[in-house]
Formats: sequence, C-alpha cells, structure tokens
Amino acid sequence: MFDAPVETWYLWVGLALASTTAVGVAATLPRAPPPDAASAAATVDSVAASAHPTTGVHPLAVEAARIGPYRLWLRDGGTTGHATFAYGPVTPVRRDTALWDVLRGTPPKRAFGTPAEFRRASAAARDRTPEWRSREQLTVRRVSWEGVDVTLVG
Repeated sequence: MFDAPVETWYLWVGLALASTTAVGVAATLPRAPPPDAASAAATVDSVAASAHPTTGVHPLAVEAARIGPYRLWLRDGGTTGHATFAYGPVTPVRRDTALWDVLRGTPPKRAFGTPAEFRRASAAARDRTPEWRSREQLTVRRVSWEGVDVTLVG
C-alpha cells in the first residue's frame, strides 16, 4: 500500500544512478593483489639481523621496486605493496657506484680508500630520495669494515 508505483520516473532514474555507481566502483577495484613486499623485507631483515657478514638474494617478479632506508615498495600491474624493515636503516644502492661494487662482492677496502669514505658514501646513499627502478632480484649484503657496519640493498 505504501510502495512506489513502478511507473514513476524518479524510481527508474534512481535505479539507473545506483547501477552506474556500482559499475564504476567495480571497475576501479584492483584486479590482482598487491605484490608481496613482506617476503622481500623479511630477506633484508634476516641479512641485517645477522651477526656476521652475510649475503642474501630474493627474486622479484614485479615491474619496479623502490628501496628506502626504512621501507621497501613493490609495484606491479598498477598495484603497490610495501613493507617496513625491522632492522633498519639499510643502505639503498644504485648501479655503477662503488657501493654497487661492494654489494656485488668487492671488498670495501678495495672500493674505498678509508672506512670514513665508506661511511660517508653509505650515509649519502641513505639520504637520497628513493626512486622506482626495474628489478629482477633484490640483493642484500651486510658488510663490516673497521667499525662501519652497513646493510647494502640493491
């Protein structure tokens, strides 16, 4: 008795607006879950927590990664996942630098003249703004050289 008659125009307009809104919301939902940044961060934490110089590798199947001193972001297919390091700060490393050579296995005393230079290069790398870079794997290396203890990530 108190129902709206089906012939009323405002009922049809309201139904059309509600349907359009529902389709719009469904179209903006992500189609895949975000990348698993927690497992990559766990690899970094396991190397950083080690009491001895250690190296670890974590394969990545993402479009790009961004590494900061305290956090890691992974981007794939329009979705982004992130995780915080429990054992930060870490030192993000860029290609074609002396830190990159150390990350790849070169002893720090061969890449840098003194421990002070190694410390300054590590601090400068931590101070840079993180950038998105394409990655196939994440390499982590904990290095200690005459009182300079760093965890390099690249």
